[in-house]
Order: sequence, then C-alpha cells, then structure tokens
Amino acid sequence: MCGIAGFIDPHLTSNDAEIARRARAMGTAIAHRGPDASGIWTDDAFGLALSHRRLSIIDLSEAGAQPMVSADGRWVICYNGEIYNSNDIRRDPGLASVAWRGHSDTETIVESVARRGLNVTLDDLNGMFAIALWDRREQALHLVRDRLGIKPLFAAQFGDRIFFASELKSFHAARAFALEINPSSVTSFLRFGYVPAPHSIYRGVRKLMPGEHATFSVRGDCSSRRYWSAADVALRGIESPFEISDEEATAQLSSLLADAVSRQMLADVPLGAFLSGGIDSSAVAGLMVHAGRGPVRTFSIGFPEFGFDESKDAAAVARHLGTQHTELVVTASDALGVVPQLAEMYDEPFADSSQIPTHLVSKLTREHVTVALSGDGGDELFGGYNRYRLAEGMSQRLSLIPMGARRLAAGALHAIPMAWVDGIASLAPRGMLPSQAADKLRKFANVMTLDSEGVYRRLVSQCEDPSSLSPMADEHPLTPWSTGAVGALPTFLDRMQLLDTITYLPDDILQKVDRASMAVALEARPPLLDHRVVEFAWHLPRRFKIRGGETKWLLRRVAEQMVPKQLLDRPKMGFGIPLAEWLRGPLRDWAEDLLDPQRLGAGCIDVSAARRLWMDHLTGRRNWAYALWTVLMFEAWRRRWADI
Repeated sequence: MCGIAGFIDPHLTSNDAEIARRARAMGTAIAHRGPDASGIWTDDAFGLALSHRRLSIIDLSEAGAQPMVSADGRWVICYNGEIYNSNDIRRDPGLASVAWRGHSDTETIVESVARRGLNVTLDDLNGMFAIALWDRREQALHLVRDRLGIKPLFAAQFGDRIFFASELKSFHAARAFALEINPSSVTSFLRFGYVPAPHSIYRGVRKLMPGEHATFSVRGDCSSRRYWSAADVALRGIESPFEISDEEATAQLSSLLADAVSRQMLADVPLGAFLSGGIDSSAVAGLMVHAGRGPVRTFSIGFPEFGFDESKDAAAVARHLGTQHTELVVTASDALGVVPQLAEMYDEPFADSSQIPTHLVSKLTREHVTVALSGDGGDELFGGYNRYRLAEGMSQRLSLIPMGARRLAAGALHAIPMAWVDGIASLAPRGMLPSQAADKLRKFANVMTLDSEGVYRRLVSQCEDPSSLSPMADEHPLTPWSTGAVGALPTFLDRMQLLDTITYLPDDILQKVDRASMAVALEARPPLLDHRVVEFAWHLPRRFKIRGGETKWLLRRVAEQMVPKQLLDRPKMGFGIPLAEWLRGPLRDWAEDLLDPQRLGAGCIDVSAARRLWMDHLTGRRNWAYALWTVLMFEAWRRRWADI
C-alpha cells in the first residue's frame, strides 16, 4: 500500500529542477500513506514526473522500490495497492523469459505490461490498485483504478497539463493551478455525505471510476474505457442465474472465499483482521484461521458509553476461533478527540460519522500489524442492509394505501418526539427493536409518501433537502433508476444493490476505510470484494440473499461452518456514534464555532437555513444530526483546505 502522484506539464519542459521539486512536494503531502520510503522519476523532455510513497508490504528490499522501470526501458510504473495473484501471472508462458529482479507485485505488473500488453494485464489482475504507467515510446500516461474502487485516484486536466494523485493533498502541494469549489458538488455532498464519483469537490478535478482506464497523451488528448463494470456484471448475472442447490451454493461460496482470503493473507509484514463479531468479519477471520498460516490476530473496539457495543460479541467469536484478540474500550473522550483531525484526514468533504470509530480501530490495529483484512462488501453483495429487507416490502405495501392516508400517517410519526423513541428502545430487550430506532422511525416516516426511486434516494440521504442548504447550484445528475443498466434490473432489491455497489460502496464505505487506515499507514484489504466473489454473487438467485426475512442468507451459512449460529444471530448494529446527543453536549462549542454566521460556508451554505436546523436540533424539536454533520464537516474541511 502506498501513495502516488504525478503530472505532465509541458510548460516545465527542460526545467528538471522544478519538475523534481514539485514531484517531491506532491509525494511529501501524502507521506502518511507510505512512510517507509519515497522515490520520483522524471522526464524533463515532456515535463513529466511520477512520485511514490512506499508502505513496504511485499518484497521489502530495494527490488520493490518505485517508481520502477521495465527491463526493456519502455514502461515506468507508479502504483498503489496489492495484486494477490502476482505469482500466478509470473507463471504465464508469455513471461517465461523474464529475469526477475525481486518478488514484488509491482515488478509483475510492469513486466507483464511490457511483454503481454496493458489490456491483457488488467484483465488478469486480482487485487486493489491505483496505477500510473508512463509509456516512453508512445509518450502516453495511463491511469487505472481497480474494479470496485477500493483504492482512490484523482485526476485533473487543464489544457495540456495533467495531474493525478491518491489524495487531493498532493494537488494543494503542487501549487500549479487554482482549486475552485464546485457548487454542484457541495449540494450533492450535503445529500449523501460524500461527493459522488466521477465528480470531486473541485472544478476540473475528477475521480477515476471503479474499473476505469484513462489514457492521456503529451498533447493533452484523453481517452477512457471501462475494462470492468459492476453494472455489466450485475446484468449478466441476473440474465443467467445459477441453477444450484443450497448445499452446492454454500460449498462454492466457501471455496471461493477461502481462496480470496488465503490470497489476501500474503505479506512480508505482520497481518491481522478487523473483527466486529458480525457475519462478514467473522467469516473472514474464520477463513484466516482455517487457512492454517499460524496464529491469527484480530482487533476490535468497544464503546459501552455509546449504548450499542459490539465488542463482547467480537470477543466471543475470537474465543471460539482461537485468535489472538486485542480490544480497546473507547470512551466518549477518545472518540471526540478524533473530530478535530477529520478535516486533515479527509481532504475532500466527508460526513459518514462512522469515520470516527473506523479510525480508532485502525489506529489500534496499526500498533500491532501493518495489514488488516476487513469484511467490507458483504452487505452490498449478499443483501445485508436492513433497508433491503424493509424497503422492498414497504414499497409494495405502501402502494396499496391511498396517498392521503400515507401523508397523515407520516405526519403523525413525525409528531412523536424522537427522544421518546430512543428512550423506549433503550428499555426494550436486546433484539426487539433495532439500534438507533428513532432515526429509523424518522426515515420510515419520510419514505411513506414516495415512489420506489424516492424511497431509495431518501434512505441513502444524509440531508433530505440539500437545495435548501446549498441554493447556489443543483445536484450532479445521478445514475438513473429507471433507465440504463440499473433500469434493466427486474426488482427493487436488485436496483438497490447495484446502486449501492457503484455509488455508496466506493464513494462512502471504501473511501472511509482508505483514509481512516492510511492516516496511520495501515493497509486494509477486503477479501469479500474479490471480483470473482462479486461476479458469483450476482449469479445467485434472490433466495440466497434474503430468505424468510433473513438477510445475507448464503453468507450466514458459510460463516456458520466456522462460528456457531448463536454467536452470529443478533441484530445488525452498525458502527455508529451517538451523534445527536454529542452535538447538543460535548461537541456543542465546536459546532457553534463552525456555524458562526460571519464565517459559515463562504457563500456555499445558506447560513439562515443551517442555523434553523441547529436551533431546532438544540431545542429537541427535530433530530437534524445527520444533516448538521454534513454542514459541519463541509465547514471544517473548507477552513482547512479551501482557504489556503
């Protein structure tokens, strides 16, 4: 795992000193991603530079150093990520004559590209990656992002000048062009809590999409293709579902996941796993134990003060599996201490509040290991989110109720004080009511008057009406629900899963984990997002995902082969914090400062609208915690990055 950055700037042709200075500055800005070593490669004839920060994982010697030049001298690679089938690729007959210098996956990629071609190599790669490749013969820069969007990659083009980086920090460090906030990105951010790809918070800067390969010439020409598409995979899977028994499906998924986990355990440094005690992380940890590579280390955090604590469940799973388990009990003070660091950690506005516990568990884990496997992706692939089970049935039932009656019922639910709901839920036996019951009841009330597309959009929205807070511009157009690849899918569940896989998963979940873990130089690997597992999951008939009201039906059967059902059979809790209470309590002064009417938003936020939400929240009239968190995270980000 590493950080990459670079540029082509013809205006710096023959100015080798300035090219090198800028390249080093861009690399230094993301040194946290790769604290072990740094390197640059420049070509002053074209004003080109590649900058690399190294977190040494495989082949710790200089033979794995980057940027790396192919043996034939044509290709130069600067790469972030891990390739899990590197040894398989090296056995390809087309690479039989290579005199390998080391055993790094970087060398595997660049020599495969040199001997077999870039397109063939990309089709064969199994891993997570953001790759920059300079073709010295064709004078072209290739940028590639992995299939699921696990690793980030930003690109900017201004005429014939091209810049790229793992994080936006590098663009600030380059000081080569003005970074201007895109108002539509602000509005979209307020809805989702992230800026949806391919957009970024800045004009002229975009995120490469998952599975995208972009090519830039020194003349400024650009072309792009998708070498892998989750939408295409979903459609093919739906059109040709497996005809398979429960036993066959369980055996095939078990085998596929065992191989994925085994491959991702490859490392020349200490390795462990995040363990929440849920289905996904328990399955990953169990498969690590069954791989028989020696003792497995697992890590979790507990937050009893928060009112929903998974640490006891994680510890029980760890005892059953026999892992070397490390747990940190997190206090409110610990969590609150992370808040001032968020704007530095997330150099694009980001407002998924689980970013706080994610960073804390990453920090704990990094004290013991350099690589951690995670359970990310299980919900999207196997139907794990509560909204999948609830929203589809709710959409069908609501269609039978007249709209007038639905509006009356929604108004009645909104009139119930949310504090009462949370109070009642805290007294109920565990499992009778979901965690964060008030928030879920409010979401239910909000969707009662919507069609199916509106139901999905509202359920994934942090702010229900972002235009009221950011009137400068409309939101970016979103993937259409009723046309294209999404519209071609037959059921509400299919559409929700695909939209989550191409939007929420890469733009929220994976971005959150990447920044939270890389801030402490920890490499996080999600074996459930092996592209072979993704393709397998889309071929599964619906009964293997949700059956009899049980989510992740098939993945549960795999996990239960290693962990008793009674340890896994519990309500889905999530990784949240008591945000509403904190904003009225220990975070109030911090929030008041950010919501100062004299400074708030610099024209991007409607100050009066934001202050009304704040007053309503403080008085308890409404719980606006999530909408306020987006405003606060935007303002914290703006003060750190937009004013420099």
